[in-house]
Amino acid sequence: MTELHYAESHEWVRLEGEIATVGISVFAQEQLGDVVYVELPAVGATVTKGNNIAVVESVKAASEIYAPVSGTVVEVNAAIVDNPGLINEQPLSEGWFFKIKISALPEVETLLDEAAYTALVGGTH
Repeated sequence: MTELHYAESHEWVRLEGEIATVGISVFAQEQLGDVVYVELPAVGATVTKGNNIAVVESVKAASEIYAPVSGTVVEVNAAIVDNPGLINEQPLSEGWFFKIKISALPEVETLLDEAAYTALVGGTH
């Protein structure tokens, strides 16, 4: 599996060339509890790093998902709309949210590596 990069807002990024697959961390889904609804961005939407891009709702709360990098949304994961529980069951694989074609590749270097993110959240990534 490819190395993950993390935003301090708990999104992860898996890079494949200039395409970034984005999801939320194990820590984030644990904090949310059972996810019951997801609102994803439109394919073709232009996003800016740090801006709200999606919404996830759980039995506990609603939470915004932020773009960890800037670019254009090229794909969304329709499977999590139909089955939001995938986010809880497989947050680092099948529970991904969307893919972004990165417009500013150096932004990835501002994200945390796994060790730094684990330290930030106290042991669970």
